[in-house]
Amino acid sequence: MTSPAGPGSPTEGASPTTVVVVDDQELVRMGFRLILERAGFDVVGEAGDGVEAVEVVGRLRPDVVLMDIRMPRLDGVEATRRITHLAPPVPRVLVLTTFDLDEYVYEAVRAGAGGFVLKDVTPEDLAHAVRVVARGESMVAPALITRLLERFTARPPSGAPPEQLSSLTERELEVARLVAKGLSNAEIGARLFLSEATVKTYVSRLLTKLQLRDRLQIAVLAFRTGLVQVGED
Repeated sequence: MTSPAGPGSPTEGASPTTVVVVDDQELVRMGFRLILERAGFDVVGEAGDGVEAVEVVGRLRPDVVLMDIRMPRLDGVEATRRITHLAPPVPRVLVLTTFDLDEYVYEAVRAGAGGFVLKDVTPEDLAHAVRVVARGESMVAPALITRLLERFTARPPSGAPPEQLSSLTERELEVARLVAKGLSNAEIGARLFLSEATVKTYVSRLLTKLQLRDRLQIAVLAFRTGLVQVGED
């Protein structure tokens, strides 16, 4: 749900969300910068390849990195991996992708990306995605969700054995299922008759117990272990 204050507008007295834009095409970077600045975000830097991105992000420490996938010297997947291994506070990475890059999207999830949007995203949807990722939630363009989940469930669960879930309580498993289905904390709370703050606590426990970075990785694990199936209501 869009905030009444607008996609990039902070609450009064707060600093705007800072962003670094990474793309090997200067005109594309300029376009995204213009969109984000008009939405109220503070674009503090740019990078034209993965190597430069890691250096710029490490120096500027933005809240969000808007990351292209295919770039010279170092691609967006490896750049994302290096950025998510920086010392805290770790910036959130929002990946720009296209339909023909499914494998890159899968690898970017494993690298720690917090969200994905298509390169032809509308200005409004881009601003919304940056805001969602900045507050620690996951963002996947609706057009990518089905393809992404089909890719996850087609893979063997060898990287995420079911015993990883054995430490979870039944309530934590319920929360994990709903996170995997894309529900927000407020929606999960309404479904399970819990407060939003309580749901947030459960999500934090899941991340700690499963040693995961964010909600998107909870979803990946849920699908790869069979906790949730594609098409499940």
